[in-house]
Amino acid sequence: MIEKIWSGQSRLWLLLLPLAALYGLVSTLIRLSYRLGWRKVWRAPVPVVVVGNLTAGGNGKTPVVVWLVEQLQQRGIRVGVVSRGYGGNAQRYPLVLDAQTSSEQAGDEPVLIYQRTGAAVAVSPVRSEAVQALLEQHQPQIIITDDGLQHYALARDREIVVVDGVRRFGNGWWLPAGPMRERASLLREVDAVITNGGTPKLGEIAMQLVPSQAVNLLTGEKRDAASFRDVVAMAGIGHPPRFFATLESLGVTPVKTLSLADHQALTHAQVSAFARPDQILLMTEKDAVKCRPFAQANWWYLPVEAQLGSPAAEKLLLDILSLVR
Repeated sequence: MIEKIWSGQSRLWLLLLPLAALYGLVSTLIRLSYRLGWRKVWRAPVPVVVVGNLTAGGNGKTPVVVWLVEQLQQRGIRVGVVSRGYGGNAQRYPLVLDAQTSSEQAGDEPVLIYQRTGAAVAVSPVRSEAVQALLEQHQPQIIITDDGLQHYALARDREIVVVDGVRRFGNGWWLPAGPMRERASLLREVDAVITNGGTPKLGEIAMQLVPSQAVNLLTGEKRDAASFRDVVAMAGIGHPPRFFATLESLGVTPVKTLSLADHQALTHAQVSAFARPDQILLMTEKDAVKCRPFAQANWWYLPVEAQLGSPAAEKLLLDILSLVR
């Protein structure tokens, strides 16, 4: 239902306009208070690059963070990543991740980034505290923030916005009448716009999410997803239909699809009930981060990687490298 409201297919969004106007007013005042110096902004001693979005829901932001971290690491740069840690509930903040940190503590996306890249990752509702913890323990040369476009208390050197190229901005209204956290006009002010799928507009950088082989949660075995039969697919991400469409593009037709809430906590009993032992339970990598501690032999996940091969993407990367050098 929420997708129909935000896309404009349902006119129920009209009933939510008063709340949307209030959201927009508060958001604008907060942003203005930082721009005018009424509220304090903290600047790190190393460059900070924000990767965020203008809308609620999954846009492919985390794969872009992983891509950027890996590109910098390949060039010998020590990278630190900070995040709010949505879905996590640590006993103390800032929390610097290690091999034992669970998604219940740090949230699923920070753990995914840590496991995929090996970069130093810290989470805190106050991003500056996370940055300072990384500086003390790991001495990164650059900080990438996973989300945080609206966290104006942390100064940034570059802003990258990731846009869903298919859904774009829906009806264009602020939450909750529409999907917008910020007005689309902000795109004119950021340093780069990366468009995930669809057709990028002039000046935007095209990106595709490319799936790899499926990985078994218990053994680490890799197989082509197309070889699976009797598949139950589950996705606890911002936009589950994207995952199911990816499976279809690989020739996988699930007998059942399960759309879960983004950052939803998962238990062994709950996930075990989704598929019989003789079926394949195929999930996203973000779900796998939460399910790995109690994984079963028939559970698999499908990793995806951001693919940006255009000259504009190379130019963006060179610009970020220049901040470090």
